[in-house]
Amino acid sequence: MTADLLEGVRVLDMTNVLAGPFAGYQLALLGADVIKVETPGSGDLARQLGADPELSAARMGVSFLAQNSGKRSVTVNLKTDGGKQVFEQLLADADVLLENFRPGVLERLGFGWQRLRELNPRLIYCAVSGFGATGPMRGRPAYDQVIQGLSGIMSVTGDTRSAPLRVGYPVCDSFGGLAAAMAVCAAVVRQRQTGQGACLDTSMLDAAITSMGWVVSNHLVTGQEPVPMGNENMTSAPSGSFATADGMLNIAANKQEQFETLCQVLHREELLTDPRFVTREDRKRNRELLRDELEISLKEKTAAEWDEVLLDTGVPAAPVMSVPETLTSAQVEHRELVSEVPMPVAPAGTVQVLGLPTHVDGQAVKPSSPPPALGEHTEEILREIGFTADQIEDFRGEGAI
Repeated sequence: MTADLLEGVRVLDMTNVLAGPFAGYQLALLGADVIKVETPGSGDLARQLGADPELSAARMGVSFLAQNSGKRSVTVNLKTDGGKQVFEQLLADADVLLENFRPGVLERLGFGWQRLRELNPRLIYCAVSGFGATGPMRGRPAYDQVIQGLSGIMSVTGDTRSAPLRVGYPVCDSFGGLAAAMAVCAAVVRQRQTGQGACLDTSMLDAAITSMGWVVSNHLVTGQEPVPMGNENMTSAPSGSFATADGMLNIAANKQEQFETLCQVLHREELLTDPRFVTREDRKRNRELLRDELEISLKEKTAAEWDEVLLDTGVPAAPVMSVPETLTSAQVEHRELVSEVPMPVAPAGTVQVLGLPTHVDGQAVKPSSPPPALGEHTEEILREIGFTADQIEDFRGEGAI
């Protein structure tokens, strides 16, 4: 199903690459009419990124396909008079403007916050940037890896030998996009109630730091500097990844009764009275010794076999899986998280994309349409906002669209 929670909300998505487009995609999945405003000829840089060179050459790169389904594309050149005229008309009909330029870029193009408010007092303006619109780092370029390093995430990822280590996907871009989408949804509620617009300034760095709540709080409250723990849970033991006969098994025996049950299942009851492991704090101090003892028994079966054994014991556990294994697992398939949409470019067929991580009214939420070709909906959208065929042709001649 497609969601209708944001039905009637029109979003102008001027974003590129990841954090901003990810925010726009969440809004599209929730039912907003998301119009992707792109530069003629090139469009979103993500159109040229991804593992398939042919798709990238066709301006439909895998990175673009991942988070632009359900959107429409219009091309506008804001450096032309006609392009500015088109954009002003788009703004007059919009509820939300989403952009992730460096702070100040849109203002230099003649569309700072004050001008936007004059054009549409109800407008919700959401800017997503690496560091936010204020502060000494506001103008610096920001990429996910840069933010991972500055946020402290890399300092606590990996173990004492491998840290600092980058998280294996653009986690800060994703956090920034989610924070922006959440703020937009909240602002839409106020807009609907009062007619008031909003200026939302989302910082990827701020979003990344707030996502580290437990780690940050341990330092703020106790003064302890967080350290890399590898696959271990700093709050408990045994809680981490353990070697089995054929792979890794995550076990989170965080409660005393779970530890007791685990020892009984493994037929290692002697560990329960071992003075090194009697209490939670004992186990945390001696977590490496405890790991060695448990893995002696865990290596007698495969990860899948232990998963089956532990399933009904109350001890949280599951195998460590690869991305292909995860996507084809019974749980993910049941949730219908992966959707197929028509491939927007040759060869004909379909492409698989992810949907919304939240079911609405008991149903999985899927994109309403495939990712758009560059400028695919330009004429359609310009007609919707009142331009005639002759005006559209003039805009094309000027290079404004």
